[in-house]
Amino acid sequence: MNPSTATAGTATPTGSVSLVGAGPGDPDLLTVQAIKAIRRATVLLVDDLVGPGVLRYARKSARIVHVGKRGGCASTPQAFIHRLMVAEAQRGETVVRLKGGDPFVFGRGGEEAEHLRAAGITVNVVNGISSGLAAATALGVPWTHREHAHGVLLVTGHAGESNADLHWPTLAAAAAQGLTLVVYMGVQRLAALQAGMLAALPASTPAALVQYASLPQQRHLLSTLGCVAQDAAAAGIGSPAILIVGDVLRGCQALAAEPVPGAPMSAGAAA
Repeated sequence: MNPSTATAGTATPTGSVSLVGAGPGDPDLLTVQAIKAIRRATVLLVDDLVGPGVLRYARKSARIVHVGKRGGCASTPQAFIHRLMVAEAQRGETVVRLKGGDPFVFGRGGEEAEHLRAAGITVNVVNGISSGLAAATALGVPWTHREHAHGVLLVTGHAGESNADLHWPTLAAAAAQGLTLVVYMGVQRLAALQAGMLAALPASTPAALVQYASLPQQRHLLSTLGCVAQDAAAAGIGSPAILIVGDVLRGCQALAAEPVPGAPMSAGAAA
């Protein structure tokens, strides 16, 4: 037997994994690179917050596995997702781990990439539009502005192990110095976050919530830091939503009584 032939016949198939940002939900906001990756995939591991229209780009033969992860709901264990990505790649599959927003903005993309590389798996990262940026755009405001905000803080409001050392009065103090504060996954703890920020920011500080940014059911609420938790409860704003706090919001106060373009109704108008 030819040794080279035997080696070739018993070689372990090698696949790959791409961590792909699906953006905030609207499939029109996918990047060209993301669409190409989805079309190539033989297996797609899909997060709960991926817009349903995104999967129209998947090939018919692709196997789609929903591995939902959302605060307050039953979630697929992260360790299971790690094992599944490695197992599928080792079978020779072209795997796409499809995530809402961007894989490297509170998407656990960093730890997934580390796990895959440690297992000897080729990994590629495709950026997506972050839901926090889409939320600000829905309100017609920027994250930064020469006159109102010289920087932006992206923070998770999720009460997990990575959030244990966050000190909200300190973050709010930074916002008081001219930074826009963008809080992901904070709706369930909104009252606690509000109380922490009020230790360093006046109650009159503009605050906004945007739910389902970029999707047809998108709603927004314009309020102040002193009232945002109560207003959100009254309006029925829930997860997924982005909280934005800062002076950049002063430019969108007129939106409180009219719909955001592309959205059926503002929560402020409905409340």
